[in-house]
Amino acid sequence: MKDFGIVQKISRPFRANPRLTNILLVVAVSGGGYVAYAQANSDSDLISSSAPDVERKKVVVLGTGWAGTSFLRSLKNSSYDVHVVSPRNYFAFTPLLPSVTCGTVEPRSIVEPIRNIVRKKKIGFQFTEAECLKIDAKEKKVYCRSNLENGEKEFVVDYDYLVISVGANVNTFNTPGVMENCHFLKEVEDAQKIRKTVIECFEKASLPTVSDEEKERILHFAVVGGGPTGVEFAAELHDYVNEDLVKLYPGVKDKVKITLLEAGNHILSMFDKRITEFAEEKFRREGINVKTGAMVTKVDDKQITTKEMKTGEISTMPYGMALWSTGIGTRPFIRDFMNQIGQANRRVLATDEWLRVEGCDKVYALGDCATINQRKVLEDITAIFSKADKDKSGTLTVQEWKEVINDICERYPQVELYLKNMQMRDIVDLLKETKGASATKSVELNIEDFKTALSKVDSQMKMLPATAQVAAQEGAYLASCFNRMEKCEKYPEGPLRFRGEGRHRFHPFRYKHLGQFAPLGGEQTAAQLPVLPGDGVSIGYSSQWLWYSVYASKQVSWRNRGMVISDWVRRFIFGRDSSQI
Repeated sequence: MKDFGIVQKISRPFRANPRLTNILLVVAVSGGGYVAYAQANSDSDLISSSAPDVERKKVVVLGTGWAGTSFLRSLKNSSYDVHVVSPRNYFAFTPLLPSVTCGTVEPRSIVEPIRNIVRKKKIGFQFTEAECLKIDAKEKKVYCRSNLENGEKEFVVDYDYLVISVGANVNTFNTPGVMENCHFLKEVEDAQKIRKTVIECFEKASLPTVSDEEKERILHFAVVGGGPTGVEFAAELHDYVNEDLVKLYPGVKDKVKITLLEAGNHILSMFDKRITEFAEEKFRREGINVKTGAMVTKVDDKQITTKEMKTGEISTMPYGMALWSTGIGTRPFIRDFMNQIGQANRRVLATDEWLRVEGCDKVYALGDCATINQRKVLEDITAIFSKADKDKSGTLTVQEWKEVINDICERYPQVELYLKNMQMRDIVDLLKETKGASATKSVELNIEDFKTALSKVDSQMKMLPATAQVAAQEGAYLASCFNRMEKCEKYPEGPLRFRGEGRHRFHPFRYKHLGQFAPLGGEQTAAQLPVLPGDGVSIGYSSQWLWYSVYASKQVSWRNRGMVISDWVRRFIFGRDSSQI
């Protein structure tokens, strides 16, 4: 999908032409279908690399989210028996959950049974609907519990390799009343509850015995968290109310209020500044109350208490429904596992650049439940210098450094990022900064000069965001490692990855950011994509159709693509459904 002919920058809104809308829909759907067709063909390329008499290794996968499903879809080596354990037997396309909350997309359209995803794979496969209770890395056992039968039944699963991809819980930051009174948006069931609650609020407000003051409280929808999820839900809810519900509940339409609470200075802080400013201005213009610098300190059954970050002023606001969409927390059994392996002081599981859990053997962690503990250059500076100094002269020439810089950048991506951010073309520019403008090919650096040249690069290290995009890439990367595991067993493992002897058998994981969307309602979306012309920022109606195309193409099956697209078409023609089902 290289040609984004419909993408253009739009600084002011315009009224969409119905005929143009139909044409754009066809373009969006066809573009998505083209990408989906390419993905389907690549997924059908299976590898059978083991003889029938070879004992299969057992791989246990915990979770059927983005990371786990991506791993299963990309796994092609038939030498494994895969056992998936998850409390849900399907994969859910979570970026469309805000659309489910308001009936734009139906729940069944964004889920795909996990058995359908792997049924054509030439691997041994077993699925168990259960939740994990405990991991015993020493004995290589996973303790699970199923609630399907009468009473709770526990069982144990053995493994040769363990892939932990269970995602994360909602993080309430120990705010009183959040768990009891707020809705969350991480699962399909959450979206269905929100949809039902929204309609219930309108039905309650329509009762003849309810006072005007109570109606205003019931129809006040509070959204805590100004990230992509909170912003998209607020935008979807605003469209739902103004395009559909006001026609069905005309007596209470003037009582509806939506408030977006954010503790930071701006919403969508991870986006370009222009997108943030556009979103805030658009929301205020359409009547969505954006309240930044407000930290929620308590949630009661009928009111929310906030604290102004600048002044410390405490205030309360009544509400009818509240959505909490800020922060992620660690699941209890993951916290227990972290205590076992000496990671008690960390927020999530720490892995190395090959997604292996630190302190464990044959255990991998992906997605929101883990983070990559990128190794610092200065920790290995002596070993790097020794490897680069081939003639053992005690000094490095520019040529010697050039021969290993590619491997250094691959093992330590912060080096490449530092060169890019400092607008340095190559290693010679870095030498000039260290040795002065006179640095040439004849310059030689000793170990201290080498340390000085690389002393600032570790400051460029960044944690990967907890997004579906990161989790999906990690799952695909780990599957590629498993696909080549047998062929690469002859290579010894080591802390450094250089060409030649002693190299690591796999390349470290490298995240490639493909961009991000922020639907803002009214058929307008903000897009920040590297493939877009100019600086990669697009805001307006054209970005919305690009969003349709990308999200259609990223569905895991043709069934999902067809159902999601039909839901969008249905909404355009008939509007959103307002039943409580």
